[in-house]
Amino acid sequence: MQSDVQDLSLVQPGWQRIHWADGEMPVLRLIRERFARERPLAGLRIGACLHVTTETANLMRTLQSGGATLALCASNPLSTQDDVAAALVEHVHLPVFARRGEDRETYYRHIDQVLATRPNVTMDDGADLVSVLHGAHVELLGDVVAGTEETTTGVIRLRSMARAGALRYPIVAVNDAMTKHLFDNRYGTGQSAIDGLIRATNLLIAGRTLTVAGYGNCGRGVAMRARGFGAQVVVTEVDAIRALEAHMDGYRVMPMEEAARISDVLLTVTGDTSVIRREHFEVMKDRAIIGNVGHFNVEIDLPALADLAVERRTVRPYVDEYRLADGRRVYVLAEGRLLNLAAAEGHPAAVMDMSFANQALTLEYLARHGQRLSPDVYPVPPEIDRQVAALKLRAEGIAVDTLTEQQEQYLRSWEEGT
Repeated sequence: MQSDVQDLSLVQPGWQRIHWADGEMPVLRLIRERFARERPLAGLRIGACLHVTTETANLMRTLQSGGATLALCASNPLSTQDDVAAALVEHVHLPVFARRGEDRETYYRHIDQVLATRPNVTMDDGADLVSVLHGAHVELLGDVVAGTEETTTGVIRLRSMARAGALRYPIVAVNDAMTKHLFDNRYGTGQSAIDGLIRATNLLIAGRTLTVAGYGNCGRGVAMRARGFGAQVVVTEVDAIRALEAHMDGYRVMPMEEAARISDVLLTVTGDTSVIRREHFEVMKDRAIIGNVGHFNVEIDLPALADLAVERRTVRPYVDEYRLADGRRVYVLAEGRLLNLAAAEGHPAAVMDMSFANQALTLEYLARHGQRLSPDVYPVPPEIDRQVAALKLRAEGIAVDTLTEQQEQYLRSWEEGT
């Protein structure tokens, strides 16, 4: 079995951490037990480009229990947990192509190695696998029946491909499931982003001015957790409705040019490019800290910052100091890459339990129905979303009410009024 991981001597701690995460993922365990009995994914070759973490490892175990053949590479050069990659190779017998800190050439070589297994279903987190498949390996497209996409950035890219007529097979936007984006994006990103900030800097957040760029579900989570730590939170937005929502939620809302002047910490959470740019660096406070929680490292214009700087040095793990000509220092976290995965461990397993339950059940759906779908980006079927929510409540020991026959009849009727 071909693989490329950093250090196979890390197998034991990786396997222990995978099992620890599994204890926080009861929904995925319930699905794994059923998959082992029913084998709904038998015959599927799945090529996955995901963050190689303990939670992803438990998703891989679940899909393998369902009968799938798998190959896995990293969806970000700094998100791989090398001990987990080693454990997947040794204990799960999974072809893994991922090394923490891999360079750009290695990153794309690993994607090529996953595609060389000729998958008929793709799993992506950011759409790099799909992009490479459609660009450099079009000869393999005939094998592919369908795919899934895990994150907001990837869904944006895929919808652009669909609008341009470039997308050649159907993909389900797992990111947009209610049980994914309301919980993973908000509570997972909120906690893990602040976790990454603290691990990288050991910063006291209370009393600091912290700007969150973007008030989507991820930005809401980061703002909420930062306020919980005592920060004075500023939100920047380009969308009027989201800006108004942030204002009504009690945050200060202003343009980035104003926020850059007063902020101690600035975190980008937009999925867009050049959110913090040269004109913002030029007015920042001395010792301002910048981090990115969006998928790609383009939200902070690092070439512009490097051009302004007279010196750059690493002052702590995952903290680079850029000294400007006037003596001000700007600190960039995790090379502008995903702060919560580069400097911390990503989302808590209990949150990823729902996200990856959606992945597993969506792959089961695609195994049955994928060949009947035309190339486009599709939502997660509502029944899967409801099933994940019900399983999570069951696992948490939470019961909910059910409608009475009278209530159901009332909701179906129109006659009764005031």
